[in-house]
Amino acid sequence: MASEDVNTRSESAVSTIVNLAEEAKLAREGVKAPSQQILSICKSLVAGGVAGGLSRTAVAPLERLKILLQVQNPHSIKYNGTLQGLKYIWRTEGVRGLFKGNGTNCARIVPNSAVKFFSYEEASKGILWLYRQQTGNEDAQLSPVLRLGAGACAGIIAMSATYPMDMVRGRLTVQSNKSPYQYRGMFHALSTVLREEGPRALYKGWLPSVIGVIPYVGLNFAVYESLKDWLIKTRPFGLVEDSELGVTTRLACGAAAGTVGQTVAYPLDVIRRRMQMVGWKDASSIVTGDGMSKAPLEYNGMIDAFRQTVRHEGVRALYKGLVPNSVKVVPSIAIAFVTYEQVKDILGVEMKISD
Repeated sequence: MASEDVNTRSESAVSTIVNLAEEAKLAREGVKAPSQQILSICKSLVAGGVAGGLSRTAVAPLERLKILLQVQNPHSIKYNGTLQGLKYIWRTEGVRGLFKGNGTNCARIVPNSAVKFFSYEEASKGILWLYRQQTGNEDAQLSPVLRLGAGACAGIIAMSATYPMDMVRGRLTVQSNKSPYQYRGMFHALSTVLREEGPRALYKGWLPSVIGVIPYVGLNFAVYESLKDWLIKTRPFGLVEDSELGVTTRLACGAAAGTVGQTVAYPLDVIRRRMQMVGWKDASSIVTGDGMSKAPLEYNGMIDAFRQTVRHEGVRALYKGLVPNSVKVVPSIAIAFVTYEQVKDILGVEMKISD
């Protein structure tokens, strides 16, 4: 019995040593052991989630004003510009009004941002591997076009995974104290929409959202990463020290990326918000306000929504809320990128977006 016990312990010790040796070999070859890989994925998702929640909360009042400007009645203007709109919300609804819908927005943006950043890194690795295989150049790096493709893939995956929360967040955001019907929160809104409008209603506006997210997220990542690479290679104005960019420079790169992406994709965002209101029986009272028209909101798809918006309100209606959105997006994207990289550094995750 004693000899069997000794043999068992010896076999266990040998097995442990072999496992450690295998993990060390994998580490030397650049391959992560399963436990390390799972931990790395979790850290990456946490970093993306923190970046999304922090960046959106910082600009929540501007986010709400943007949506209100997008859907308000042109015959009854309540929100006329960024400062006036913020003052009006403050006066009529107080501080809580400025952050209305932010809880739902964070509940959506935290997983959305986590999935988006993680998907971008994985898509970048996959696209770079395919590109190296096709060209036969093992030293090839991602070009701006390839980064655009990786960003587009990440945007589509993240948007589709969290779209129902985005849809009800839009409705919660446009509610005011005078609205005839109040959604009490995200889960109440989800259950009400499911009960009264059916499951398909949770994906109203999905198509323009996906079409819009391709240039928006794609350009965000492509511009940000390409600007960083260019600055590191050219070292203009002494902005780079020891092949590293400072926080201020990275914020500027994120701001530039956000400006380009949101300007290109903004009309699709307006159409998405309007399509999300379709089928909500009280939407006309909120969207039309005290205006003359109380007709139900009806669009026969994305093209019809574009056509009706331009016909009744002009091309400028496609850019309603662009100013507060620009003021919001520029710091939001900048904060998101820098927070993501800083949190990953703190958690000890290797940065591989540009590799």
